Amino acid sequence: MRIRHKLGQALPSLRLAVLGAAVWGFAMGASAFLTLLVDHWETPVRVRSVVLLFALGGAIAFPIGWTLARLLSHGRGRETAFASAFVSLGVLTIGLTGLFYALQYRTYYAEWHAPAFTITWAFQFVFTGLVALYQFAVLGLRLYFPGGFVALFAAALWFACRSR
Repeated sequence: MRIRHKLGQALPSLRLAVLGAAVWGFAMGASAFLTLLVDHWETPVRVRSVVLLFALGGAIAFPIGWTLARLLSHGRGRETAFASAFVSLGVLTIGLTGLFYALQYRTYYAEWHAPAFTITWAFQFVFTGLVALYQFAVLGLRLYFPGGFVALFAAALWFACRSR
């Protein structure tokens, strides 16, 4: 019961969850868009799909990251609140966006994989996912800089000021 009570206190209000997810998702999508725009990257269709992927990852990560940050910083100072928001939002945004990238990558290559739930398919599933995560780490993380990093710093600062 105690865990349920703490979790209930840590959950953001519906308004904060929806607005925060929209703003955070927009910020992560904008960060990716600006980086791709500066790099003169690919075609508009591909840019749009990457931006949507980053926006979706950010939007879904916000309410989870906010809840985790409140759980980690409950009853502690502003420094802890800032650090917990910075780490929670950062890790969850990168992690969920990477997961969505890996799922999309896996979907693309599934056509050439063995029939589902065989040993060969299991190896292909695992290694395709690992390759996708590696590729995201090498090529995708740079799309968070500098815009996403500035937004992360601002969001963590806002969280820390709001926590008191």
